[in-house]
Amino acid sequence: MFSIEQIKAAHSKVKSGADFPAYVKAIKALGVTHYETFVADGHTEYYGENDFKAVAPGKYEPIFVSDACNDDQFKTDLKAHQQGKSDYLTFINQSAEHGIEKWAVDMAKMTCTYFDKAGNKILIENIPQ
Repeated sequence: MFSIEQIKAAHSKVKSGADFPAYVKAIKALGVTHYETFVADGHTEYYGENDFKAVAPGKYEPIFVSDACNDDQFKTDLKAHQQGKSDYLTFINQSAEHGIEKWAVDMAKMTCTYFDKAGNKILIENIPQ
């Protein structure tokens, strides 16, 4: 199975949201079936076959995620991030401000789903291949 070190190596090539599809492809090749990233501290839970799970620790000091979801502004900021107009920490802070608790990436469906704190699906995106 994969290790957090292998995932970190793939992630080190990501400079902006524009690099996200290549990152997903790379970790899918490692055996990741899906993962969830949590906005509050940046920790990520990666899953593979046979209930395999590896957890990457938080990447930054915990931040407050708003209880109120502003999905329209989140979608605007996400689009800008995907175009390379913001760095990761800026996107994280915007996500928290707009009430996004986490996102989940499904490698089989090649989708990224964003959730608010109530567990509502705010946006489901197809990942370019």
